[in-house]
Amino acid sequence: MKRTESRLKLGVVVILGVSSLLSSFATVAGEASRWVGTWATSVYEGEPGRNQVADVTLRQIAHVSIGGKQVRVRFSNEFGSVPLEIGPAAIALSIGNGGIQADTDHALTFDGRASAKIPAGATLISDPVDWSVPALSDVAVSLYLPKQDVGSVTYHGDARQTQYQTYGNTVHAPALENPITQASTYFLSGIDVLADKTAHAVVALGDSITDGAQSTRDTNRRWPDFLARRLAADKRFAQTGVLNEGIGGARLLNPNTGPAVLARFDRDVTAQSGVSHVIVLIGINDIGRWGRPHIASDEVTAEEIIAGLKQLIVRAHDHNIKIIGATLTPYEGANYASAKGETIRQTVNQWIRDGKQFDGVADFDAATRDTQHPSRFSAATDSGDHLHPNDAGMEAMAGAIELALLK
Repeated sequence: MKRTESRLKLGVVVILGVSSLLSSFATVAGEASRWVGTWATSVYEGEPGRNQVADVTLRQIAHVSIGGKQVRVRFSNEFGSVPLEIGPAAIALSIGNGGIQADTDHALTFDGRASAKIPAGATLISDPVDWSVPALSDVAVSLYLPKQDVGSVTYHGDARQTQYQTYGNTVHAPALENPITQASTYFLSGIDVLADKTAHAVVALGDSITDGAQSTRDTNRRWPDFLARRLAADKRFAQTGVLNEGIGGARLLNPNTGPAVLARFDRDVTAQSGVSHVIVLIGINDIGRWGRPHIASDEVTAEEIIAGLKQLIVRAHDHNIKIIGATLTPYEGANYASAKGETIRQTVNQWIRDGKQFDGVADFDAATRDTQHPSRFSAATDSGDHLHPNDAGMEAMAGAIELALLK
């Protein structure tokens, strides 16, 4: 009897030991990787008349930053007034001109289904796909929209990338015949990868300068793209994703093109996968209102901009995210430049440099200004509109960021 009990106890111990070991393995496996953003865009409400999308396939190109073992895609109906029916959908490597590399074509599913409905105001994340996405590659996300009435459209305006549209379901077509080309993305808001547990993401938060206005189309020469390439070339930072959350015309304090940065900070920064840092470049469109007809609520002061930036710092730190302040670039000669706005710009920049409230500073002003005339872009970095940097200016901005700040 005692021998039997002893054997039973031994068996229980062995089973518990194996169970504990398996649990330990599962924990280690679970901690070995994490979801991290590799590409993102900031969405807002589309222009009237852009909701005629019956029986349409959208093939949208995204330049990812880091690679991973699996991939998942985020779709948004945040500004929709009715549920959005989508599917089928797929992701593949882009080969240019709307074509895809057929052997990389992977169907996307949603809770195991080929289609789904996104409630008005909501976001939908696809099921994970077993596909090792190459770092710094162009991927094509194809999405079929079967219905006519999609209500208000959730989209992102021109970000210097050609996108494609066809009629009918061409989600898995290797090539598109006579596609309609456009500059905006619709309903697509992000791509995540399952990466190493040490991987993390940096959000570039801002306006048209961050969005890439005036950079060369289809060449990925926005300053966040140059930053992604710098990080990928350095072994210490090769697992750092870069997410571009710039919107052309965006302001810090008040809505303009899309919500104000203060209103979209949680969505575009803290809700993104694996974010550790955010680089904030915002305010030039706030002070630009002094150089054109405006309403009283647009008459922002340097103190109000600084107070808004302090709010972003508090909210980032609440989520254990480090926040880098970028100085406002020159804008003398731009169509909304003014002496009042320049005074505010200088005051805000001085506070960013000396305020010691950000976790670091990226001095984009110093990287792009004319040393002989500091309120202007240098000839080498000016796109010609005196507001946005050219490709060389974008590269200079990315080069001004101390990578050690992104550890």
